[in-house]
Amino acid sequence: MPADFFDTNVLLYITSGISAKADMAEKLIGAGGNISVQVLNEITNVARRKMGMSWTETHAFLSDIRGLLTVEPITTEVHETGLALAERYSLPIYDAMIAASALEAGCDTLWSEDFQDGRVLDGRLHISNPFRNV
Repeated sequence: MPADFFDTNVLLYITSGISAKADMAEKLIGAGGNISVQVLNEITNVARRKMGMSWTETHAFLSDIRGLLTVEPITTEVHETGLALAERYSLPIYDAMIAASALEAGCDTLWSEDFQDGRVLDGRLHISNPFRNV
């Protein structure tokens, strides 16, 4: 069954204080979906460096996210798919790796504010900006 995949930025809006975006992110995440280990790593980096979260707060936030969404591993196959996507679509490498994780997980929608809204990768992964009308 096709599923949703979430980019880091969507998850970070939960704690942003921007209520319209936080509400939208919570609604989407509440329906379930997938993320990659890379997304968890990016959340950790932003939580610690930009948001000033303590390690305790960071661990709690990551635990909450892992409890709501399926975490996909970073594998050699994901890496190879990511390289191919970066080359084919001129994507930044870390964005390509997130898209590759979504494809490898069999997802059909990648929710992201960073990718081009409406773009389709490999004929099956639809990019959608959940905040385009917020």
